[in-house]
Amino acid sequence: MGEFELIRHYFAAAPCAQAGEGVALGIGDDCALLDIPAGEQLAVSTDSLVAGVHFPEAADPFLLGQRALAVSASDLAAMGATPIGFTLALTLPAARADWLQAFARGLNQMAQSCGLRLIGGDTTRGPLSLTLTVFGRLPRGQALTRSGARVGDLLCVGGELGDAAGALPLVLGQLQAEPALAEALLTRYWSPQPQLALGQALRGRATAALDISDGLLADCGHIAAASGVALQIEQARLPLSSALKTLHGLDSARLCALSGGDDYRLAFTLPPGELSALQAAGWPLVVVGQVVAGQGVQLLNEQGQCMALPVAGYQHFEGSA
Repeated sequence: MGEFELIRHYFAAAPCAQAGEGVALGIGDDCALLDIPAGEQLAVSTDSLVAGVHFPEAADPFLLGQRALAVSASDLAAMGATPIGFTLALTLPAARADWLQAFARGLNQMAQSCGLRLIGGDTTRGPLSLTLTVFGRLPRGQALTRSGARVGDLLCVGGELGDAAGALPLVLGQLQAEPALAEALLTRYWSPQPQLALGQALRGRATAALDISDGLLADCGHIAAASGVALQIEQARLPLSSALKTLHGLDSARLCALSGGDDYRLAFTLPPGELSALQAAGWPLVVVGQVVAGQGVQLLNEQGQCMALPVAGYQHFEGSA
């Protein structure tokens, strides 16, 4: 099967590749054309996923298709953007029909869930890797960024943390668990749900935001540095699932939440006066700390005392020249 036949058969015909709002021209020409309403800005983000680094070589292609797009769409959520479309650059060692069918099915399912349309990309031969670029729109000047946190703000997250990190030993075959327990954690690893609606609800309310990809400690460090403040995290307030605590115990569950990464929940700072309205509207958020004067991230124990920080997240080139 040639490159263009592959694209036509598995991707261009998918429901997520059909015309829709914001896409004037999709797959089939040298460029896609996007319609951006007057007074709005375009949000763009790119993620690369490499076999053996971001996912196991033998990963289920259906689950990989879901996860690959969810990881990228979560960046749109972090900015408060409304999704428009995405491109896919797919490098394959071989064009296997069964693999492509399952991957395209998972990709399409997540795309329709997120309201994203496939508008182009590329395919080539080589070691398995995926590069996705997502496009969204939002009112001019209302993007959520990392640089607006203020002393006195609350530090909040969009739900339970650590499940994806807790699932990693299951993904790698290093640990076994009863089916119900394993499924609860594996679903959070393979099918994270980008918090797009929450991100849009936080426009004009949150002072800073990002999605948690490298662990709460590392990502809160980005907000602290960009905003010129310190973020305090209260360990006792970390939201942890019962499945995570049952499989790993409380101490290890907390470590998963703080340093594990791959949560793709939103972390954001919020003026205290905004909290009750968001809670009353039913938005998933948990207060885990506060913004104070200083720099960096502080972890507090149950007595409010600073603790030593565990390793703060994965670094691709740590220790390299």
